[in-house]
Amino acid sequence: MSVSERPLPQPDHDTRPYWEAARRHELLIQSCLSCGTHYFYPRPYCPLCLSELTAWVPASGRGTVYAFTVVHRPPGPGFAERGPYVVALVDLAEGPRMMSNIVGCAPEEVHSGMLVHVDFEDLTPEVSLPVFRPAR
Repeated sequence: MSVSERPLPQPDHDTRPYWEAARRHELLIQSCLSCGTHYFYPRPYCPLCLSELTAWVPASGRGTVYAFTVVHRPPGPGFAERGPYVVALVDLAEGPRMMSNIVGCAPEEVHSGMLVHVDFEDLTPEVSLPVFRPAR
C-alpha cells in the first residue's frame, strides 16, 4: 500500500498538539480545568460545561473495546492492502471514547469488552496514528 494514496490528517489550531504528541508516540487527551472532564476529540471548549479553560494531558493508553466492525471492502486505493481490518470504538481508561483500529490480532479475535493498549503506526516521518493492540 502506498501511504501517498492514503488520506493523512491535516492538523489545525485545535488538533495540532494531539498530532504532535502522536508523532512522539504519546496519546494526549484534553481535560477541562473548570469541571475536570476528560474528552476526545480535540476542540477548544469542554463539551460538558462549555468552559474554554482546557489543558492537554497524557492518557494512560489503556482502554476497552466498546464496539467494532471488520472492514472487508477497502474504501479507497490507499486501504486496498489493509483488509480485512478492524475499526473500533475504544473507551479510554480516563473516560473518553475514541475511534481507532485494532491491530496485532486476527479480526475474529476482537470482541466487545476486550482490553487494549495504545500503540502507534508511523505513516510518514511527520504523521503517526494511534492504534490499539490487545492487552496481554
